[in-house]
Amino acid sequence: MIRNIVNIDEEKCDGCGLCVPACAEGAIQIIDGKAKLVSEVYCDGLGACLGECPNDAISIDEREAEEFDEKAVMLHLAHLEERAHEVAPAPSESESLPCGCPGSAVREINRSEEESFADRVPAAEVVPSQLSNWPVQMHLVPVNAPYLQGADVLLAADCTPFALADFHRKLLKDRILLVGCPKLDDADFYSRKLSEILRQNDIKSLTAVYMEVPCCFGLVALARQALEDSGVDMPLTIIKVGIRGDILEEEEVSRLSV
Repeated sequence: MIRNIVNIDEEKCDGCGLCVPACAEGAIQIIDGKAKLVSEVYCDGLGACLGECPNDAISIDEREAEEFDEKAVMLHLAHLEERAHEVAPAPSESESLPCGCPGSAVREINRSEEESFADRVPAAEVVPSQLSNWPVQMHLVPVNAPYLQGADVLLAADCTPFALADFHRKLLKDRILLVGCPKLDDADFYSRKLSEILRQNDIKSLTAVYMEVPCCFGLVALARQALEDSGVDMPLTIIKVGIRGDILEEEEVSRLSV
């Protein structure tokens, strides 16, 4: 039959995952880092997800498609609910997270005795804090805070220090910390504020560190946008942290390539 149905432009999609919770029927999920329409029968074609995409990657097309099936949707949502409450093992390198929301990727992390070394470290060897500024939350940091002038800035998703045990030594040392959540906080506000910080403080470099879950990539998107809007040319380093606490990827890009 000919009807309205969602179309997702994969070239524009950055996998931020904001469209996933906006679809009440669960028709959209993040697969291999991109939003996908998992089944035509789950999509009612009303377009509730349209306003959630910051990249205009979602549109409504009128074309040949399977008929919307409300009964199938109810079964699908029940399955997603069951899966959200399962304790799943960590995904292998070849597997993608089940959707854009960390709440749907619940898992217990079991570590070997060799990994659980913290309780055996002598007190004299405990790593001291490398935090050199306060406050750290993006909402609370003044745009003209003195410690921002000429700083190397670390923009961190707020889960990353908990996942990466060596966060202070590997990432925070000699950097000014700004913390936020790209899923739960106002990403547009953060992007505008970061742009002003870059414009007013002669920042030397910007590093964005985020978790491997797709929705957390929104932190990278807002960092790129802020850098573009500021007109400042500086190094941008992007670091992805795994749920198990390892650094999965590290890449440096210039403003001209953001």
